[in-house]
Amino acid sequence: MSSNIDYTSPATQFTFDVNDSPIFKKDNQNFINVLGIKQLNTLENVSLLDIFLSAGNVIEPHYHQHAAELVYCISGACTVSFLNPFTKEIQNYPITPGQVANVPQGWWHYIVATANNTHFLGIFDAPTPEVILGSDLLKLTPSNIMVHTYCMDESQWKKAIAPVEPSTFIGPPKDCNRVKETTSYPVPHSVEQYADQMCPYTYQK
Repeated sequence: MSSNIDYTSPATQFTFDVNDSPIFKKDNQNFINVLGIKQLNTLENVSLLDIFLSAGNVIEPHYHQHAAELVYCISGACTVSFLNPFTKEIQNYPITPGQVANVPQGWWHYIVATANNTHFLGIFDAPTPEVILGSDLLKLTPSNIMVHTYCMDESQWKKAIAPVEPSTFIGPPKDCNRVKETTSYPVPHSVEQYADQMCPYTYQK
């Protein structure tokens, strides 16, 4: 195996504290740390995100354009969901400590914490975990292109995406005041109202 790393250099790094490398923080229970070649210069074709979530929080829909992602659950529980581009179906995989779910490169996916104190790793076969986020696609695609392409009312589209913050990473936002009874998304304290819906998540109290 060839390598361009100079292992004799005093600048060569073999260890790193991922706790010192935050990439996004919503609050003290929901945050992401990163490890890539920028943090540890002896890495080659591997990197990771160290992710902590409380129940009901979501790693927003996104895809990794240059890498597959192996999700390894350390504590708590989460459901890894992706759109299979070959079957055109959403596939949902609940995982608990010691279990993994694999997301192929370029597949649209999201991860929902179904228990408090959930901790998992996203491990990538690339030196840096690059990502394209759903919130960025919604906010950065010109409204006139969306409404023309999909025959929508532009004012309604702009109103619908107005609350979306670019680079959300972890949702819902801290200031979300959505009325829970009218949403189609599950929340940890009202599981029963979603029992007859197609959402696959089961929350642990």
